[in-house]
Amino acid sequence: MGRSIVRLLLACGVIVSLSMGIRHGFGFFLPPLTQEFGWGREAFAFAIGLQNLVWGMAQPFAGALADRHGPGRVLTAGALLYALGLSLMTLSATPGLFAGSAGLVLGLALSCTTYSVVFGVVGRIVPAAYRSRAMGLTAAAGSFGQFAMVPATLGLIDGLGWLPALLILAAMSLLILPFVRIPAAMDAKRPLRANGSILAGMVRVFTLAWQEKGFRLLMVGYFVCGFQVVFIGVHLPAYLKDHGMSGATASLALALIGLFNIFGTFTAGELGSRRSKPHLLAGIYFTRAIVIGLFLLFPLSTLSVSLFAAAIGFLWLSTVPLTNGVIATQFGVQHLGMLSGAVFLSHQIGSFLGVWLGGLVYDTTGSYLPVWLIAMALGVVAGLASLPIREQPSRVMQQAEAAG
Repeated sequence: MGRSIVRLLLACGVIVSLSMGIRHGFGFFLPPLTQEFGWGREAFAFAIGLQNLVWGMAQPFAGALADRHGPGRVLTAGALLYALGLSLMTLSATPGLFAGSAGLVLGLALSCTTYSVVFGVVGRIVPAAYRSRAMGLTAAAGSFGQFAMVPATLGLIDGLGWLPALLILAAMSLLILPFVRIPAAMDAKRPLRANGSILAGMVRVFTLAWQEKGFRLLMVGYFVCGFQVVFIGVHLPAYLKDHGMSGATASLALALIGLFNIFGTFTAGELGSRRSKPHLLAGIYFTRAIVIGLFLLFPLSTLSVSLFAAAIGFLWLSTVPLTNGVIATQFGVQHLGMLSGAVFLSHQIGSFLGVWLGGLVYDTTGSYLPVWLIAMALGVVAGLASLPIREQPSRVMQQAEAAG
């Protein structure tokens, strides 16, 4: 890969690292915020679930705008919304206000600053031979953000309190802005297609993609992925606290997830350039189910939590470069941002259900066990759904593009 590609990947890596790194620490705000305002866990979980749902619903539009007009304005708007949403969280004393700031505003921010927009740029600029590797490296950067930001977020909350911590994170989100210039400038060199209604174009492309069974099966797998990772990411600290484990153990667990996620996403990107991506996806989902089952089977200890975090971390976002790589192979890169966003919507519906159901079931039964079992069963479903996917260009899309 040339020097300009390396610069692109570094810039995109920083953007994703900041965006994903900050959001992965939201689970640490659950105890202090619910205690401060007297909410149940469902109120907090609903807002974070709404964030994931809004993120997913807005993602196809953000991706389509970046596909058509370039990523610069989309990424800039996302960084500003990120800072605004985090700042407004400090004023959100009711569940409704909190749902507006942490849910709506931050959901829109994440849709503009994460994988669909960034992978759209990477997919268009990086040659096909290096595409899977490049996506793996970019996803690994998001994992590094989690590894770095999770303990930093806990340290800010413990040292300064939850309110100053949110304001500092808001300022940090603005560090995205200086790095927007590189992907914006490189993507501006391609011819942009700005004719016609963007909504009509999105409907047309999605309708064509939906006709492919493999695309629908990718959405099934991504739904499960979202359910699992967001349930674990948000509720694991509270789950461990309920079982008498310290905040330091929870911080260690989330940091290990981020650390091993770096290796997992990089490895998935590398293997995806040489092996069947659908088969790799199936292996990831099956293995997640096994890891969750073992975690529930063995007694909780610092060692068992660490081993679980390392294993699930290796599998955490390894689905991302593989899923987006299959989409690029099936449908090309012209609409990669939009179609990646459409599949990601399925991921975020799963995320919403995972995080909200976790809070609802806990408030109703006093236990997270039913949701852990659902997450394990869904891993088997996703693994089975991934096996029939074929990694080949879509005939339907090719015929439609040829017909103009």
